Amino acid sequence: MPNHELLKTEMPIVVPVSKVINEGKSQKTIFIPYKEKIKPGQFFMLWIPGIDAKPYAVSYIIGKEIGFTSMAIGKFSYAFDRLKKGDKIGLLGPYGNSFSLKNNACIVAGGIGISSVSTLIDSLKNPAVIYGSRNKDYLIYLKRYKNKKIIVCTDDGSYGIKGFTTNVLNDLLKNPRNNKIKNKIKIVYTCGPEIMMKKVLEICNKYKVECEASLERYMSCGFGICGKCTINDRIICIDGPVFNSKQLNKMSDFGKSARLKSCKKVTIGEYHKWRS
Repeated sequence: MPNHELLKTEMPIVVPVSKVINEGKSQKTIFIPYKEKIKPGQFFMLWIPGIDAKPYAVSYIIGKEIGFTSMAIGKFSYAFDRLKKGDKIGLLGPYGNSFSLKNNACIVAGGIGISSVSTLIDSLKNPAVIYGSRNKDYLIYLKRYKNKKIIVCTDDGSYGIKGFTTNVLNDLLKNPRNNKIKNKIKIVYTCGPEIMMKKVLEICNKYKVECEASLERYMSCGFGICGKCTINDRIICIDGPVFNSKQLNKMSDFGKSARLKSCKKVTIGEYHKWRS
């Protein structure tokens, strides 16, 4: 069982929204001023007055601004979607650990999960990227990464390869000489639907390739007090959100169960249905 230090409660700093850009369908990025260094994979708790506070990974780091990308699916994210330049939000963080930065990497992202690995993509040297979405309307960052080695998949075949990111990853690791990746992949980073990440881990285990995944659970605090984001004996907000293969393989809850706001443990399917 990990030892967790007792952390005091924090108050958010209030910052103005400096810019808003539309991404894909129902997806938007807001930018705020921020000068301090942030590591890929770390997150902030964003507080919208009168609504709630929710965790968001940093999706852009540009000069003295950082960005957060959200998809409108619930009460908080709909409020996020209505934010305009000049609106004020509360900011707590950064929290959590970060991805390692290793070469010969492949990044597997599903849906809005690409926003949690986008600063990692920016930080690595020529990573291979496998990115999937339900259809072309929900794809984001394509112009941003037009010069990257990116393989795009859609469930319905409306853009790129018809099929799943995990199928592409399996083929990539099984037949490295049959693809455009020059170097053998030594590590896979992933974020997206947990059922996808569980499959990514299984594929990495099969081919003996390292894996790091950024996990998502409901959070109220962001620094280990509420206990709602536990997965087995780990607390995601302070032990994670990034976990490696060794840790993931010991998590019986990974891909199977999570906790609701009430702390009730439910199946991962019930959890995601509630979250949407």
